[in-house]
Amino acid sequence: MNRKWLAVYMTGSLLTGAGGAYIGMNVIYKEKLESTSSSSHKENEALSKAETAYDLIVNNYVEKVDKEKLEEGAIKGMLSTLDDPYSVYMDKETAKQFDQALDPSFEGIGAEVSTEDGKIVIVSPIKDSPAEKAGLKPNDEIVKVDGKSVEGQELYEVIKKIRGEKGSKVKLEIARSGLDNPLTISVVRDEVPQITVYSSIKKDGGENIGYLQITSFSEDTAGEFKKALKDLEKSGISGLILDVRGNPGGLLTSVNSILEEFVTNDKPYVQIADRNGKKEQFFSSLTKTKEYPVVVLVDKGSASASEILAGALKEGADYTLIGEKTFGKGTVQQAVPMDDGSKIKLTLAKWLTPDGNWIHKKGIEPNLEVEQSALYQTHPLQIDETLVQEMNSEQVKYAQEILTSLGYTTDRKDGYFSSQTKTAVKAFQMQQDLKATGRIDATTASKMQEAVRTAMKKEENDIQLQTALHYIVK
Repeated sequence: MNRKWLAVYMTGSLLTGAGGAYIGMNVIYKEKLESTSSSSHKENEALSKAETAYDLIVNNYVEKVDKEKLEEGAIKGMLSTLDDPYSVYMDKETAKQFDQALDPSFEGIGAEVSTEDGKIVIVSPIKDSPAEKAGLKPNDEIVKVDGKSVEGQELYEVIKKIRGEKGSKVKLEIARSGLDNPLTISVVRDEVPQITVYSSIKKDGGENIGYLQITSFSEDTAGEFKKALKDLEKSGISGLILDVRGNPGGLLTSVNSILEEFVTNDKPYVQIADRNGKKEQFFSSLTKTKEYPVVVLVDKGSASASEILAGALKEGADYTLIGEKTFGKGTVQQAVPMDDGSKIKLTLAKWLTPDGNWIHKKGIEPNLEVEQSALYQTHPLQIDETLVQEMNSEQVKYAQEILTSLGYTTDRKDGYFSSQTKTAVKAFQMQQDLKATGRIDATTASKMQEAVRTAMKKEENDIQLQTALHYIVK
């Protein structure tokens, strides 16, 4: 085998749906792989055993066998013994989608999915994506796709089922912590533009506070970020908020470039440790930090590259993290191409924070833990039949939670459709220019969920953001 230079990645799998592109692939470093001309006697025996089994099945099994499927099955079998959800085999089709990682836009549902304890889970929906609009949230477990169970299936098999053309619909059955019964959420696939940096100036206590939201770390993110930061600094900001909530990851080259704006060379901003414990450290060239305070917003949807940034700013620059504990993804994978176009993505190393902490399956704790209000904890309504007074169901309970979070008064939240609940529904319908029937049909339910999304976008309802503003101004 010839020597090859292969890019090393770190991530779960970012499901972008129809196009099936995978972002969140953080290029850490390049490692030269070289095979030697000789191998041990024991290795030869193992290969001989595998070849014997292959020949036996191909030539003697009672029915003809697809050789390609047999080979793929053998590879999957070896990887399954590792008990590592991030070490996977990708067939030619999946590998092709994997390579389309950094398209400026893609079609799909716009959510990163990964595996956790054998479950297929949502890491984070992308900002303004169909997945976010439909009500998918971090840590949602995908139980069924279009009515069929995904139990025992590999991550990429589930991804293929969720992918589809723009305008088409996929129905996901979701298990969510705190709910007794699964949710069924329909998502209409659409184009998801990859705008990764959002910049604005917030005012609090008479001060101008810079705000930079990074939704993922793509090829152009660092350039966009530096330009936006420069413009904010020219305008005279007295502090800066970096928001990586719901950011599933991206290219480490982007993170590296951004960190060089904030972290000094006193500590490494990230460390890579191999199987033998040997560490490679990566440093910024910066000699002093910003003169203004910097705060970082994180939540359970902040994963992979976002955690590298959060860990580096917390431990390497003593900046304050506000929000919730992050996702917890601390391993490094390498995508190795096969001759037929397929790939094996294999875990090769761990990444560590500046102080040498491994955050895998643990996440990074914020300095100030702040949970969002009940508005951000509501669940999508599934109206199979109109909800009316005297009914008692989980859907009524969700509706009561939505109404309360929007400021309407209900006397209970236990799922019983009381007269006071009917009054609250009427008030909502009148506010929305709907016929005030006091009944929750599909139209009213849709308006309620739209009102929740609108309210969530109002800055005054974002407790984590408000905390960050007050922290800088104090």
